Amino acid sequence: MYLYKNLKLITMKTFALILLTSFTVVFMSCEGDPGPPGPQGPQGPAGDYLIGQAFEIEIDFLESENFEYIESYGFETYPSDVTLVYILWETTNGFDIWRPLPQTSQFDDGTLVYNYDFTDVDVRFFLDGTTDFTALGSAWTQNQVFRVVVVPADFVRDIDTTNLDLVLETARVDTIVKK
Repeated sequence: MYLYKNLKLITMKTFALILLTSFTVVFMSCEGDPGPPGPQGPQGPAGDYLIGQAFEIEIDFLESENFEYIESYGFETYPSDVTLVYILWETTNGFDIWRPLPQTSQFDDGTLVYNYDFTDVDVRFFLDGTTDFTALGSAWTQNQVFRVVVVPADFVRDIDTTNLDLVLETARVDTIVKK
């Protein structure tokens, strides 16, 4: 009799579990009418997509200007935008090789760092490091070409910013203005 009661109890528990599972599956697979659509979200400043801006600039770093140069963007930027700067490091077989700043070179007497900072209205290029900038040859201070890309901050979070081509493609930059 004891075995019969326990067997009956186990069978009832199993039946209840199967029944509960069946109801759960049935109710989870039910689908009702879709609700009303939500309100339209805000659009970015350029419409549906935020588009980056870019320009290329050639700079001479002069001792009289403390080996720095400041350039206004010439277009509207937003406080959340991020400025990325690349230096034309060399040209090989007709292809430009761009490197992201900061970029460091070693000399016997110290280091030279091409660097930058930016605000909402301009970007500042400057030489930094421990080498004597006045002793540098013109190849290091004259006719330095930089590419400046201003992109919405959301783009920078999701891409490899060391790859200039990827940055330009992702930010939808079609034209690079030469200043």
